[in-house]
Amino acid sequence: MNITQIQDLIKFVSKSGVSEVEIEQKDFKIIIKTHEPERKGKVHEVVQMPTAAPIQHMVMPATAPPSAPVAISPKGEVVESKETTIEIKSPMIGTFYRSSTPDKPAFAEVGKEIKAGDVVCVIEAMKLFNEIESEVGGRIVKVLATDSTPVEFDQPLFLIEPV
Repeated sequence: MNITQIQDLIKFVSKSGVSEVEIEQKDFKIIIKTHEPERKGKVHEVVQMPTAAPIQHMVMPATAPPSAPVAISPKGEVVESKETTIEIKSPMIGTFYRSSTPDKPAFAEVGKEIKAGDVVCVIEAMKLFNEIESEVGGRIVKVLATDSTPVEFDQPLFLIEPV
């Protein structure tokens, strides 16, 4: 990671309002902390070690949400479901994109069936585009994140109905 990427990360952290970000890779660790009351992006601690290779693919964690289960009918209407839905959450902070480029179709649409290992979105962090794969198979019930907007670690991105 070079100094420009670190500066970009610091700017992103100060704009997002988070109080602490820690990134650790094989030979690299950086921790950025901001004052909680001020939230003006003041950096308290930055630690840098030699750079490691960027992560190209990340697997999204899937957890069951506390909300009531829903499903999509063939007509596209939301209906009650007997099965529970599963949330696919963001494994990192960054900018959420539903497709690899603006002119390409979205990886995952409501009603689409996906398999474990399918790419469901891309999260851009520090100019690196990370393909996010689903850990579970099922049908997309709802897209919870808006395209081209910042997401936080562990933020729900999709609701999946297991098939």
